[in-house]
Formats: sequence, structure tokens, C-alpha cells
Amino acid sequence: MHGEYKVPGGKLVVVDFEVVEGAIRGFRLAGDFFLEPDEALDAVNAGIEGMSANADAASYAAAVKQALPADAVLLGFSAEGVAVAIRRALSAATSWSDYDWQIVHSKAVSPAMHLALDEVLATEVGDGVRGPLLRIWEWDESAVVIGSFQSLKNEVDPEGAAAHGYDVVRRISGGGAMMMEKGAIITYSLYVPASLVGGMSFADSYAFLDAWVLQALQSLGIEASYQPLNDITSPKGKIGGAAQKRLGNGGVLHHVTMSYDMDGDVMTQVLRIGREKLSDKGIASAAKRVDPLRSQTGLAREEIIERMKETFAGLYGATPGELTDAEYAAAEELVETKFGTEAWLNRVP
Repeated sequence: MHGEYKVPGGKLVVVDFEVVEGAIRGFRLAGDFFLEPDEALDAVNAGIEGMSANADAASYAAAVKQALPADAVLLGFSAEGVAVAIRRALSAATSWSDYDWQIVHSKAVSPAMHLALDEVLATEVGDGVRGPLLRIWEWDESAVVIGSFQSLKNEVDPEGAAAHGYDVVRRISGGGAMMMEKGAIITYSLYVPASLVGGMSFADSYAFLDAWVLQALQSLGIEASYQPLNDITSPKGKIGGAAQKRLGNGGVLHHVTMSYDMDGDVMTQVLRIGREKLSDKGIASAAKRVDPLRSQTGLAREEIIERMKETFAGLYGATPGELTDAEYAAAEELVETKFGTEAWLNRVP
């Protein structure tokens, strides 16, 4: 069995082994990481040898840590990275290069249509109807998008939203509310097969699926990094957040909203951001939690998006694509029956 895991912001971890009568045999660790002393590599191999193939990632990581010499130095990877590579090998995980990727950056649609398209496309990828893709959102109206499990009345001030022209919609993924002002944010969705994140926890998969965008932002001079569970941040403040939904048919939806520009005062009038939510941030004002891409780069929104598309295409060989009339039609039907209904919006009052 063969497993690979590119540590977000780090190095490639590769494992090879066989499973004999339920146990790992002939385990070999490799990669472009740095490890001292040399003997530590043999120690890790010996530490995993003979372990159950049914163990969880935490058990593999613990075995690696226990096997390492006291003076071992790991650069570009970790015991947890080795564990993920093992789990990916056992689950027959795929890699980015196994697919023909597309980038879709098409016409503006309503916020509800974007959410419906997310469900349609993730379902199609899970069913094998279409290959995985990156989709950049465009729209010409503002909205608050709340998470699947959030209480509507607890998250949104209806008077503030109405006063500032914000529609309110609910997505199928969890996570927090996002204030999405037209022309002031950058949102993208990834639709991938579950095998791409096979063997990964939700926490690992968030950073894994967004490693490319960190590289794009870093190429623009932004010190972007991932803050677990789902924040993209920098020393100057939070840039954006991710959310994910894994469908029963094997499709995975992963979407990210990053702030390009923002009015912090409007945000506090539209969203009900309580003191409890901010208590672990060490910040008194919600308006100071987010630092937009515009202030960090001085670039137009379109220029940042182009760099993102160039980076994704360069890493994964993606080509331009389009949505079909049938996909738009399926999304329109979902708006009518689900995303545009009061029942869906108020499913958690």
C-alpha cells in the first residue's frame, strides 16, 4: 500500500507498506522533509511495524512520537502528518494529480442560486457525473449566509439586514454566518470526491484543500496561514473562513469566503456578534477581527482572483470550464423547493 500527504505549508510525507493478517508489515517512511538524527527514520519505521491496520490516526501519531529519539528534530512534517499518510494509504485515497480539474468563473447569480449550485455540483461529483472543479462566485446583490445549524434570530439582526439591503439565506454546510457584500468579498467552492480527503479528519482536510489559496495569497505578499479549525488568517487579522459538507454519495463541498473590503460598522449592525463568540479572540470589537485583502495588497479584487486561478491551474493542471444549462436548471429548481423557502431559512429559528 502507498500513501502520500503534502503537509499544508510543509513537505511531502510518503509511506509504503503491506497489510498481513490485519497488521502493517514492511513499513517504510520517505519524503522531502528534514529529520535528525538519521537513525530517527529507522526508529519511526520500527514504531509503526506490526501495528493494527484498523488503528486510528491518533494511535499512529502516538506510536511515531514514542518511537522518536529524545533529541529528534522534525522539519516540514510531524507525527500527525505520518499518521494521515498511513490512513490515506489504508483508505485507497487519491491525489490532486489523479483528476482533470476545471475552473469555473461564470455569470453572476443570486446568493440562493450559489447555494443551490453548491449542492448540485457536489452531488454530481459524488455521483461521478462530472469531474472535480473550483468555482469562483460572482453576484450582484448582498446577503448574509448562515450555517446549516445556526439559529436565524441569534445570528442576524433583521432590521439591520433590511436597512443595509442584505438578503438572508442558509447553506448546507455548518460553520458561522458570513456577511457577503456585493463586490467586497471573494468566495470559491471546491467540489471533490471523498477519496481526495480519504484518511483525513475534518480538521486535516480543511487545511489540505486550502493549501493552494495560501500559496496564492503568499505570492501577493500576504503572510497567510491556516488557523484551525477553519480560518485563513495573517498577522494583521483574519482574512476569511471555510466550511465543508460531505455528502452521502461521496461528494465533498468545501467553500471559502475571504474579505476583500468591508465596513466593520455595518457588519456589527447586520450580524448579532455576541461577546461570548469574541471572548476567546482577545478582541473587544468585531470590526477589528477581519483584515481585508484590499488593505493588505492594494490590488483590485479581479487581480487577486486571477492570481488564485493562475496558482490553482499551475499546481493542478486545471483548465477553464463552464456550467451546463441542465446544472443551472437543477439549481433553479432547488431554489424554488429549498434554498428560497421560508421553511429552509427557518429550519433553526
